[in-house]
Amino acid sequence: MSTNQQRREAAKRKLERQQERRNDRSKRRKKVASITAGVVVVAVIAAIVVVSSLGGGSTPPAANNAAAPSSAPTSPAAAPPTPVNIPTQVAPPLKRPTAFPATVSCTYKPDGQGARPAKAPPTADVSARGTEPVSLATSAGQIDLSLDRDLAPCTVNSFASLAKQGYFDNTPCHRLTTSPGLQVLQCGDPSGTGSGGPGYSFADETYPQLSYGRGYLAMANAGPNTNGSQFFMIYGDASALTPDYTVFGYITPPGLQVLDTVAKAGDDGSMDPSPGGGKPNMKVTLTKVTAG
Repeated sequence: MSTNQQRREAAKRKLERQQERRNDRSKRRKKVASITAGVVVVAVIAAIVVVSSLGGGSTPPAANNAAAPSSAPTSPAAAPPTPVNIPTQVAPPLKRPTAFPATVSCTYKPDGQGARPAKAPPTADVSARGTEPVSLATSAGQIDLSLDRDLAPCTVNSFASLAKQGYFDNTPCHRLTTSPGLQVLQCGDPSGTGSGGPGYSFADETYPQLSYGRGYLAMANAGPNTNGSQFFMIYGDASALTPDYTVFGYITPPGLQVLDTVAKAGDDGSMDPSPGGGKPNMKVTLTKVTAG
């Protein structure tokens, strides 16, 4: 028969074991809570990055023709390329729900000092029919474009005019993004900062049903009706873009192959987390842009 002392010791040991089990459960709960909190923080940060990259007039997905920032992004050493999943399906040609008349009038408003001297194009009797071939001779290879006046006559009028003035010659493509939902190469700023323009701006030529895909050529902007000279070439997925960026042409298949090579080399991350991406690791310079 057990004595009172033995019963007390057995009860004490049982209590100690129960306490140990409670402590173990508490530690496991804290560990799970810590992991969950970490996941939530990562998700919140990711959401903030996406919103910064995709929204707002001051930091649009592929643009900034507004006043130059107080300092340019600092470029770290080029990061090693990460695998880029690029869709191979080329997006179909676009058609506006309501066609423009055969000719239109355009307005190009002065908006300060240009990154390089340029004249605004003619504004009256601008054709809204047919295409304009453009050739981009670049340090990465030849990229040929077909500008579509039916989609965006005032945009095509401006781009062709700047090309004929030599505005784009010997200028960098300053931003590459490779994230799913935003796979573009941005060019058209002679300053290479993402803030330069031609000294004038003009209205968007968009419509609510507009969507984006591989092979499209579109204007960068810093908010509604702030188009200038910066443009972006969509080589992959651009499903994250809202219909706020004027599509004005297409990239030929050989040109897309050049862009794929540039994209697979990656970017230096100097513009992460906002607006996203960075300078291409494979330097891209527009050595000569020819229109017509």
